[in-house]
Amino acid sequence: MTFTDLPDALAWLDSHVDFESAMPTRRTLPSLDRMRKLATLLGEPQTAYPVIHITGTNGKGSTAAMATSLLSARGLRVGTYTSPNLSLVNERISRNDEPIDDEAFTDVLDSLARIELLMDEPPTRFELLTAAALTWFADEAVDVAVVEVGLGGTWDCTNVVDAAVAVVTNISYDHTEVLGPTLEDIARDKAGIFTSGCRAVVGETDPTLVALFRRAATEAGAEEFWARGIDFACTSNRLAVGGRLVDLRTPAAAYGELLVPLHGSHQGDNAACALAAVEAFFGDALHEDVVEEGFAAVRVPGRLEVVGRHPLVLVDGAHNAAGMMVLARSISEEFATDGHVIAVVGMLNGRDPSAMLEALVSAGVRTVVACAPDSPRAIPAAEVAEAAYSLGMEVAVAATPTEAVRLAVERSGPEDLVVACGSLYVVADVREAMLGRPG
Repeated sequence: MTFTDLPDALAWLDSHVDFESAMPTRRTLPSLDRMRKLATLLGEPQTAYPVIHITGTNGKGSTAAMATSLLSARGLRVGTYTSPNLSLVNERISRNDEPIDDEAFTDVLDSLARIELLMDEPPTRFELLTAAALTWFADEAVDVAVVEVGLGGTWDCTNVVDAAVAVVTNISYDHTEVLGPTLEDIARDKAGIFTSGCRAVVGETDPTLVALFRRAATEAGAEEFWARGIDFACTSNRLAVGGRLVDLRTPAAAYGELLVPLHGSHQGDNAACALAAVEAFFGDALHEDVVEEGFAAVRVPGRLEVVGRHPLVLVDGAHNAAGMMVLARSISEEFATDGHVIAVVGMLNGRDPSAMLEALVSAGVRTVVACAPDSPRAIPAAEVAEAAYSLGMEVAVAATPTEAVRLAVERSGPEDLVVACGSLYVVADVREAMLGRPG
Protein backbone atom coordinates (compact mmCIF):
# COMPACT_ATOMS: atom_id res chain seq x y z
CA MET A 1 0.00 0.00 0.00
CA THR A 2 1.18 3.50 -0.87
CA PHE A 3 -1.12 5.06 1.76
CA THR A 4 -1.67 4.15 5.41
CA ASP A 5 -5.24 5.48 5.56
CA LEU A 6 -7.74 7.73 3.77
CA PRO A 7 -6.38 11.03 5.17
CA ASP A 8 -2.97 10.02 3.81
CA ALA A 9 -4.53 9.23 0.41
CA LEU A 10 -6.50 12.49 0.37
CA ALA A 11 -3.36 14.46 1.15
CA TRP A 12 -1.82 12.96 -1.99
CA LEU A 13 -5.00 13.75 -3.96
CA ASP A 14 -5.00 17.34 -2.73
CA SER A 15 -1.40 17.82 -3.85
CA HIS A 16 -2.59 17.88 -7.46
CA VAL A 17 -3.76 20.89 -9.45
CA ASP A 18 -7.31 21.71 -8.37
CA PHE A 19 -9.29 23.81 -10.83
CA GLU A 20 -12.28 23.78 -8.48
CA SER A 21 -10.22 25.92 -6.10
CA ALA A 22 -8.47 27.97 -8.80
CA MET A 23 -10.70 28.19 -11.86
CA PRO A 24 -8.78 29.03 -15.05
CA THR A 25 -9.87 32.20 -16.81
CA ARG A 26 -9.83 30.45 -20.18
CA ARG A 27 -9.03 27.12 -21.77
CA THR A 28 -5.66 26.82 -23.47
CA LEU A 29 -5.52 24.07 -26.09
CA PRO A 30 -8.30 22.01 -24.47
CA SER A 31 -7.73 18.27 -24.64
CA LEU A 32 -8.94 15.01 -23.14
CA ASP A 33 -5.64 13.30 -23.95
CA ARG A 34 -4.45 13.11 -20.33
CA MET A 35 -7.76 11.71 -19.10
CA ARG A 36 -7.91 9.23 -21.97
CA LYS A 37 -4.36 8.08 -21.16
CA LEU A 38 -5.35 7.59 -17.54
CA ALA A 39 -8.43 5.60 -18.53
CA THR A 40 -6.35 3.45 -20.88
CA LEU A 41 -3.84 2.63 -18.15
CA LEU A 42 -6.75 1.66 -15.89
CA GLY A 43 -8.15 -0.73 -18.49
CA GLU A 44 -10.98 1.50 -19.77
CA PRO A 45 -13.25 1.02 -16.72
CA GLN A 46 -15.89 3.38 -18.18
CA THR A 47 -16.74 0.76 -20.82
CA ALA A 48 -17.83 -1.81 -18.21
CA TYR A 49 -21.32 -0.32 -17.79
CA PRO A 50 -23.73 2.00 -19.59
CA VAL A 51 -23.78 5.67 -18.57
CA ILE A 52 -26.37 8.39 -18.19
CA HIS A 53 -24.29 11.56 -18.62
CA ILE A 54 -25.74 14.82 -17.26
CA THR A 55 -24.74 18.41 -17.95
CA GLY A 56 -26.45 21.80 -17.73
CA THR A 57 -26.03 25.10 -15.94
CA ASN A 58 -28.33 24.35 -13.00
CA GLY A 59 -30.20 21.31 -11.74
CA LYS A 60 -27.55 18.70 -12.58
CA GLY A 61 -27.23 17.42 -9.02
CA SER A 62 -30.97 17.17 -8.42
CA THR A 63 -31.53 15.48 -11.78
CA ALA A 64 -28.73 13.01 -11.07
CA ALA A 65 -30.20 12.22 -7.64
CA MET A 66 -33.66 11.62 -9.11
CA ALA A 67 -32.34 9.46 -11.94
CA THR A 68 -30.33 7.42 -9.45
CA SER A 69 -33.38 6.92 -7.24
CA LEU A 70 -35.58 5.86 -10.17
CA LEU A 71 -32.96 3.38 -11.41
CA SER A 72 -32.53 2.01 -7.89
CA ALA A 73 -36.29 1.59 -7.51
CA ARG A 74 -36.18 -0.50 -10.69
CA GLY A 75 -33.76 -2.83 -8.90
CA LEU A 76 -30.45 -1.79 -10.52
CA ARG A 77 -27.05 -1.31 -8.90
CA VAL A 78 -26.39 2.35 -9.67
CA GLY A 79 -23.07 4.15 -9.45
CA THR A 80 -23.35 7.93 -9.15
CA TYR A 81 -20.62 10.52 -9.59
CA THR A 82 -21.40 14.14 -8.70
CA SER A 83 -19.52 17.29 -7.74
CA PRO A 84 -18.72 19.18 -5.68
CA ASN A 85 -19.24 17.56 -2.30
CA LEU A 86 -20.79 19.34 0.67
CA SER A 87 -18.55 17.90 3.37
CA LEU A 88 -16.76 14.61 2.75
CA VAL A 89 -15.20 13.96 -0.63
CA ASN A 90 -16.57 10.39 -0.42
CA GLU A 91 -20.00 11.89 -1.16
CA ARG A 92 -19.04 12.37 -4.80
CA ILE A 93 -18.81 8.63 -5.49
CA SER A 94 -21.69 6.42 -4.41
CA ARG A 95 -23.54 3.18 -5.11
CA ASN A 96 -27.31 3.33 -4.63
CA ASP A 97 -26.85 6.52 -2.59
CA GLU A 98 -24.26 4.94 -0.26
CA PRO A 99 -20.94 6.83 -0.50
CA ILE A 100 -17.76 4.88 -1.13
CA ASP A 101 -16.33 3.79 2.22
CA ASP A 102 -12.92 4.91 3.45
CA GLU A 103 -11.20 1.58 2.84
CA ALA A 104 -12.42 1.24 -0.75
CA PHE A 105 -11.61 4.89 -1.45
CA THR A 106 -8.09 4.45 -0.10
CA ASP A 107 -7.60 1.35 -2.24
CA VAL A 108 -8.70 3.02 -5.46
CA LEU A 109 -6.57 6.10 -4.80
CA ASP A 110 -3.64 3.80 -4.08
CA SER A 111 -4.04 2.20 -7.52
CA LEU A 112 -4.20 5.65 -9.11
CA ALA A 113 -1.00 6.73 -7.36
CA ARG A 114 0.77 3.76 -8.92
CA ILE A 115 -0.70 4.42 -12.36
CA GLU A 116 0.32 8.08 -12.20
CA LEU A 117 3.98 7.01 -12.30
CA LEU A 118 3.40 5.80 -15.86
CA MET A 119 2.06 9.14 -17.11
CA ASP A 120 4.01 11.90 -18.83
CA GLU A 121 2.35 14.58 -16.71
CA PRO A 122 0.33 14.29 -13.50
CA PRO A 123 -3.47 14.37 -13.74
CA THR A 124 -5.51 17.08 -12.03
CA ARG A 125 -7.39 16.43 -8.80
CA PHE A 126 -10.71 16.29 -10.65
CA GLU A 127 -9.32 13.88 -13.25
CA LEU A 128 -8.17 11.60 -10.44
CA LEU A 129 -11.55 11.75 -8.71
CA THR A 130 -13.30 10.98 -12.00
CA ALA A 131 -10.95 8.06 -12.62
CA ALA A 132 -11.56 6.84 -9.07
CA ALA A 133 -15.31 6.86 -9.63
CA LEU A 134 -15.18 5.11 -13.01
CA THR A 135 -12.80 2.47 -11.63
CA TRP A 136 -14.82 1.79 -8.48
CA PHE A 137 -18.03 1.46 -10.49
CA ALA A 138 -16.34 -1.22 -12.60
CA ASP A 139 -15.01 -2.98 -9.50
CA GLU A 140 -18.50 -2.92 -7.96
CA ALA A 141 -20.06 -4.25 -11.18
CA VAL A 142 -22.74 -1.56 -11.29
CA ASP A 143 -25.54 -2.00 -13.80
CA VAL A 144 -25.47 1.67 -14.80
CA ALA A 145 -23.59 4.83 -13.85
CA VAL A 146 -25.07 8.31 -13.53
CA VAL A 147 -22.23 10.73 -14.21
CA GLU A 148 -22.51 14.49 -13.66
CA VAL A 149 -20.28 16.77 -15.73
CA GLY A 150 -17.94 18.98 -13.73
CA LEU A 151 -17.78 21.94 -16.14
CA GLY A 152 -19.19 22.35 -19.63
CA GLY A 153 -19.21 19.09 -21.53
CA THR A 154 -16.94 18.78 -24.56
CA TRP A 155 -13.67 19.10 -22.66
CA ASP A 156 -14.82 17.94 -19.24
CA CYS A 157 -12.84 14.90 -18.16
CA THR A 158 -16.06 12.92 -17.60
CA ASN A 159 -16.47 13.02 -21.37
CA VAL A 160 -14.34 9.90 -21.75
CA VAL A 161 -17.60 7.99 -21.15
CA ASP A 162 -19.70 6.90 -24.10
CA ALA A 163 -23.16 7.98 -22.97
CA ALA A 164 -26.16 5.77 -23.58
CA VAL A 165 -28.28 8.76 -22.54
CA ALA A 166 -26.96 12.35 -22.64
CA VAL A 167 -28.93 14.90 -20.61
CA VAL A 168 -28.80 18.71 -20.72
CA THR A 169 -30.90 20.24 -17.93
CA ASN A 170 -30.87 23.92 -18.96
CA ILE A 171 -28.61 26.75 -20.12
CA SER A 172 -27.90 30.10 -18.47
CA TYR A 173 -24.88 32.33 -17.94
CA ASP A 174 -22.20 30.70 -15.78
CA HIS A 175 -18.44 30.14 -16.15
CA THR A 176 -18.47 32.42 -19.17
CA GLU A 177 -14.74 33.02 -18.69
CA VAL A 178 -14.19 29.38 -19.68
CA LEU A 179 -17.22 28.33 -21.72
CA GLY A 180 -17.69 31.51 -23.74
CA PRO A 181 -19.57 34.77 -23.47
CA THR A 182 -22.90 33.79 -25.10
CA LEU A 183 -25.60 31.25 -24.30
CA GLU A 184 -24.93 29.67 -27.69
CA ASP A 185 -21.26 29.21 -26.77
CA ILE A 186 -22.22 27.60 -23.47
CA ALA A 187 -24.79 25.35 -25.14
CA ARG A 188 -22.35 24.31 -27.85
CA ASP A 189 -19.80 23.25 -25.23
CA LYS A 190 -22.37 21.26 -23.26
CA ALA A 191 -23.66 19.58 -26.43
CA GLY A 192 -20.26 17.90 -26.64
CA ILE A 193 -21.53 15.05 -24.44
CA PHE A 194 -23.79 13.82 -27.27
CA THR A 195 -22.43 10.57 -28.72
CA SER A 196 -23.20 8.29 -31.62
CA GLY A 197 -26.18 6.09 -30.81
CA CYS A 198 -27.14 7.94 -27.64
CA ARG A 199 -30.56 9.25 -26.73
CA ALA A 200 -30.30 13.00 -26.12
CA VAL A 201 -32.65 14.45 -23.49
CA VAL A 202 -32.75 18.26 -23.39
CA GLY A 203 -34.52 20.22 -20.66
CA GLU A 204 -33.76 23.65 -22.13
CA THR A 205 -36.77 25.19 -23.89
CA ASP A 206 -35.35 28.29 -25.61
CA PRO A 207 -36.12 27.62 -29.31
CA THR A 208 -32.75 28.87 -30.54
CA LEU A 209 -30.82 26.69 -28.10
CA VAL A 210 -33.06 23.67 -28.69
CA ALA A 211 -32.38 23.97 -32.43
CA LEU A 212 -28.65 24.16 -31.67
CA PHE A 213 -28.85 21.02 -29.53
CA ARG A 214 -30.91 19.20 -32.15
CA ARG A 215 -28.29 19.94 -34.83
CA ALA A 216 -25.48 18.89 -32.51
CA ALA A 217 -27.26 15.63 -31.68
CA THR A 218 -27.78 14.89 -35.35
CA GLU A 219 -24.15 15.64 -36.16
CA ALA A 220 -23.00 13.38 -33.33
CA GLY A 221 -25.15 10.53 -34.63
CA ALA A 222 -27.59 10.44 -31.71
CA GLU A 223 -30.30 7.82 -32.07
CA GLU A 224 -33.09 10.00 -30.65
CA PHE A 225 -33.63 13.57 -29.49
CA TRP A 226 -36.18 14.41 -26.79
CA ALA A 227 -36.96 18.04 -25.95
CA ARG A 228 -38.82 19.23 -22.85
CA GLY A 229 -42.18 20.75 -23.69
CA ILE A 230 -42.37 18.68 -26.87
CA ASP A 231 -41.47 15.08 -26.08
CA PHE A 232 -41.67 15.20 -22.28
CA ALA A 233 -42.88 17.71 -19.73
CA CYS A 234 -44.01 18.53 -16.24
CA THR A 235 -47.69 19.23 -16.96
CA SER A 236 -48.80 20.09 -13.43
CA ASN A 237 -46.70 21.33 -10.51
CA ARG A 238 -48.33 22.06 -7.18
CA LEU A 239 -47.10 22.89 -3.71
CA ALA A 240 -47.45 19.94 -1.32
CA VAL A 241 -46.49 19.16 2.25
CA GLY A 242 -42.74 18.49 2.13
CA GLY A 243 -42.24 19.20 -1.54
CA ARG A 244 -44.07 19.26 -4.86
CA LEU A 245 -46.94 17.23 -6.33
CA VAL A 246 -46.29 16.88 -10.06
CA ASP A 247 -47.78 15.33 -13.17
CA LEU A 248 -45.22 14.18 -15.74
CA ARG A 249 -45.49 13.21 -19.40
CA THR A 250 -42.92 11.22 -21.37
CA PRO A 251 -42.93 9.75 -24.88
CA ALA A 252 -44.07 6.43 -23.37
CA ALA A 253 -46.55 7.33 -20.62
CA ALA A 254 -48.18 9.89 -18.35
CA TYR A 255 -47.86 9.86 -14.57
CA GLY A 256 -50.13 11.76 -12.20
CA GLU A 257 -49.78 13.16 -8.68
CA LEU A 258 -46.21 12.14 -7.95
CA LEU A 259 -44.75 13.46 -4.71
CA VAL A 260 -41.26 14.88 -5.19
CA PRO A 261 -39.98 15.62 -1.66
CA LEU A 262 -37.90 18.62 -2.73
CA HIS A 263 -38.77 22.30 -2.46
CA GLY A 264 -38.98 24.67 -5.42
CA SER A 265 -41.18 24.56 -8.51
CA HIS A 266 -38.04 24.09 -10.64
CA GLN A 267 -37.79 20.56 -9.27
CA GLY A 268 -40.77 19.65 -11.44
CA ASP A 269 -38.68 20.35 -14.54
CA ASN A 270 -35.74 18.44 -13.06
CA ALA A 271 -38.07 15.52 -12.33
CA ALA A 272 -39.29 15.54 -15.93
CA CYS A 273 -35.68 15.43 -17.18
CA ALA A 274 -34.75 12.62 -14.80
CA LEU A 275 -37.76 10.49 -15.67
CA ALA A 276 -37.24 11.05 -19.40
CA ALA A 277 -33.57 10.09 -19.03
CA VAL A 278 -34.41 6.84 -17.25
CA GLU A 279 -37.15 5.95 -19.74
CA ALA A 280 -34.71 6.73 -22.55
CA PHE A 281 -32.25 4.36 -20.88
CA PHE A 282 -34.75 1.50 -20.74
CA GLY A 283 -36.45 2.40 -24.02
CA ASP A 284 -39.84 1.94 -22.36
CA ALA A 285 -42.17 3.34 -19.73
CA LEU A 286 -41.63 2.61 -16.05
CA HIS A 287 -44.27 1.03 -13.83
CA GLU A 288 -46.13 3.66 -11.81
CA ASP A 289 -45.10 1.99 -8.54
CA VAL A 290 -41.42 2.27 -9.52
CA VAL A 291 -41.82 5.96 -10.37
CA GLU A 292 -43.65 6.72 -7.11
CA GLU A 293 -41.12 4.81 -5.04
CA GLY A 294 -38.17 6.35 -6.85
CA PHE A 295 -39.26 9.95 -6.44
CA ALA A 296 -40.41 9.45 -2.84
CA ALA A 297 -36.90 8.31 -1.87
CA VAL A 298 -35.05 11.32 -3.36
CA ARG A 299 -32.91 13.38 -1.02
CA VAL A 300 -30.74 16.28 -2.22
CA PRO A 301 -28.91 17.92 0.70
CA GLY A 302 -28.15 21.59 0.27
CA ARG A 303 -30.96 22.38 -2.16
CA LEU A 304 -33.70 24.40 -0.43
CA GLU A 305 -33.06 22.28 2.64
CA VAL A 306 -34.49 23.20 6.03
CA VAL A 307 -31.73 23.01 8.66
CA GLY A 308 -33.28 25.01 11.48
CA ARG A 309 -36.60 26.26 12.86
CA HIS A 310 -37.72 29.29 14.89
CA PRO A 311 -36.31 31.04 12.97
CA LEU A 312 -36.64 28.89 9.86
CA VAL A 313 -33.16 28.40 8.36
CA LEU A 314 -32.75 27.28 4.75
CA VAL A 315 -29.64 26.43 2.79
CA ASP A 316 -29.55 26.45 -0.99
CA GLY A 317 -26.74 25.86 -3.45
CA ALA A 318 -27.75 28.72 -5.78
CA HIS A 319 -24.41 30.02 -7.07
CA ASN A 320 -25.23 32.04 -10.18
CA ALA A 321 -27.77 34.69 -11.13
CA ALA A 322 -30.21 32.20 -12.66
CA GLY A 323 -30.01 30.00 -9.58
CA MET A 324 -30.62 32.99 -7.30
CA MET A 325 -33.72 33.94 -9.29
CA VAL A 326 -35.05 30.41 -8.87
CA LEU A 327 -34.27 30.59 -5.16
CA ALA A 328 -36.07 33.92 -4.86
CA ARG A 329 -39.16 32.53 -6.57
CA SER A 330 -39.12 29.47 -4.30
CA ILE A 331 -38.88 31.63 -1.17
CA SER A 332 -41.88 33.67 -2.31
CA GLU A 333 -43.93 30.61 -3.27
CA GLU A 334 -43.09 28.17 -0.49
CA PHE A 335 -41.53 30.02 2.42
CA ALA A 336 -43.41 33.32 2.52
CA THR A 337 -43.27 34.80 6.01
CA ASP A 338 -44.78 37.73 7.87
CA GLY A 339 -41.36 38.25 9.44
CA HIS A 340 -38.07 39.44 8.01
CA VAL A 341 -35.91 37.54 5.51
CA ILE A 342 -32.17 37.59 6.16
CA ALA A 343 -29.70 36.18 3.65
CA VAL A 344 -26.29 34.78 4.53
CA VAL A 345 -24.34 35.17 1.31
CA GLY A 346 -20.84 34.27 0.16
CA MET A 347 -19.65 33.95 -3.43
CA LEU A 348 -16.75 32.79 -5.56
CA ASN A 349 -14.84 34.73 -8.20
CA GLY A 350 -16.55 34.99 -11.55
CA ARG A 351 -19.90 35.97 -10.03
CA ASP A 352 -21.54 39.38 -10.23
CA PRO A 353 -22.54 40.17 -6.62
CA SER A 354 -25.02 42.88 -7.65
CA ALA A 355 -26.84 40.60 -10.12
CA MET A 356 -26.88 37.75 -7.61
CA LEU A 357 -28.23 39.89 -4.77
CA GLU A 358 -30.73 41.78 -6.91
CA ALA A 359 -32.61 38.53 -7.45
CA LEU A 360 -33.09 38.19 -3.69
CA VAL A 361 -34.67 41.64 -3.35
CA SER A 362 -37.76 40.34 -5.16
CA ALA A 363 -38.15 37.70 -2.45
CA GLY A 364 -38.28 40.29 0.30
CA VAL A 365 -34.68 40.00 1.42
CA ARG A 366 -33.75 43.29 3.05
CA THR A 367 -30.81 42.22 5.20
CA VAL A 368 -27.60 40.50 4.09
CA VAL A 369 -24.87 39.03 6.26
CA ALA A 370 -21.90 38.87 3.91
CA CYS A 371 -19.14 36.31 4.37
CA ALA A 372 -16.30 34.71 2.44
CA PRO A 373 -16.54 31.01 1.53
CA ASP A 374 -13.65 28.80 2.57
CA SER A 375 -12.05 28.77 -0.88
CA PRO A 376 -9.10 30.45 -2.61
CA ARG A 377 -11.66 31.64 -5.16
CA ALA A 378 -13.76 33.50 -2.57
CA ILE A 379 -14.92 37.04 -3.26
CA PRO A 380 -14.03 39.17 -0.22
CA ALA A 381 -16.98 39.64 2.14
CA ALA A 382 -16.53 43.40 1.93
CA GLU A 383 -17.17 43.30 -1.83
CA VAL A 384 -20.42 41.36 -1.35
CA ALA A 385 -21.40 43.77 1.43
CA GLU A 386 -20.76 46.77 -0.82
CA ALA A 387 -23.02 45.33 -3.53
CA ALA A 388 -25.77 44.69 -0.99
CA TYR A 389 -25.45 48.21 0.40
CA SER A 390 -25.73 49.70 -3.09
CA LEU A 391 -29.05 47.87 -3.50
CA GLY A 392 -30.40 49.50 -0.34
CA MET A 393 -30.07 46.44 1.87
CA GLU A 394 -29.07 46.42 5.50
CA VAL A 395 -25.63 44.86 5.72
CA ALA A 396 -23.51 43.03 8.26
CA VAL A 397 -20.19 41.29 7.68
CA ALA A 398 -18.87 38.09 9.23
CA ALA A 399 -15.53 36.38 8.73
CA THR A 400 -16.92 32.91 8.00
CA PRO A 401 -20.24 31.33 6.97
CA THR A 402 -20.50 29.76 10.44
CA GLU A 403 -20.17 33.15 12.12
CA ALA A 404 -22.53 34.67 9.56
CA VAL A 405 -25.39 32.26 10.22
CA ARG A 406 -24.97 32.59 13.99
CA LEU A 407 -25.18 36.36 13.63
CA ALA A 408 -28.24 36.08 11.36
CA VAL A 409 -30.03 33.75 13.79
CA GLU A 410 -29.21 36.02 16.73
CA ARG A 411 -30.76 38.96 14.89
CA SER A 412 -33.88 36.99 13.89
CA GLY A 413 -37.19 36.49 15.60
CA PRO A 414 -39.03 33.13 15.65
CA GLU A 415 -41.15 34.13 12.62
CA ASP A 416 -38.22 35.30 10.51
CA LEU A 417 -36.47 33.39 7.71
CA VAL A 418 -32.72 32.96 7.30
CA VAL A 419 -31.45 31.65 3.95
CA ALA A 420 -27.80 30.77 3.28
CA CYS A 421 -26.76 30.76 -0.37
CA GLY A 422 -24.28 31.94 -3.00
CA SER A 423 -21.87 29.00 -2.89
CA LEU A 424 -21.91 25.35 -1.91
CA TYR A 425 -18.97 26.13 0.36
CA VAL A 426 -21.29 28.43 2.32
CA VAL A 427 -24.01 25.79 2.33
CA ALA A 428 -21.64 23.11 3.66
CA ASP A 429 -20.42 25.23 6.56
CA VAL A 430 -23.90 26.46 7.50
CA ARG A 431 -25.34 22.92 7.38
CA GLU A 432 -22.64 21.70 9.73
CA ALA A 433 -23.13 24.67 12.08
CA MET A 434 -26.90 24.16 12.23
CA LEU A 435 -27.08 20.36 12.23
CA GLY A 436 -24.01 19.75 14.35
CA ARG A 437 -22.51 17.30 11.89
CA PRO A 438 -20.99 17.33 8.41
CA GLY A 439 -22.75 15.91 5.38
